[in-house]
Amino acid sequence: MKGVVDYYLKSENELLVIEAKSADLERGVIQLAVELIAFDNWSPIDDPMLDGAVSISNIWQFLILHRQSKQITQYLTLYRVPTDLDTLMKVLSR
Repeated sequence: MKGVVDYYLKSENELLVIEAKSADLERGVIQLAVELIAFDNWSPIDDPMLDGAVSISNIWQFLILHRQSKQITQYLTLYRVPTDLDTLMKVLSR
């Protein structure tokens, strides 16, 4: 699988990789997991976890790569826009 990261947001100590898909959340989750693994090899940030989000416009879902164990955690909570916009913005700006 090859592709290009749609967005990434970097702060001093954190990195958030965002994969945007038009309609297929499951495919986006798989692509995001691959991108997180690639970023693990590239990122100069020493954080033990890398955060990722997949979005199909009005629905967002989050994943975390645990860098030492190389395990991906997929959070089952789906954030819907505009219904969950306040909560989503809190998650994105943490």
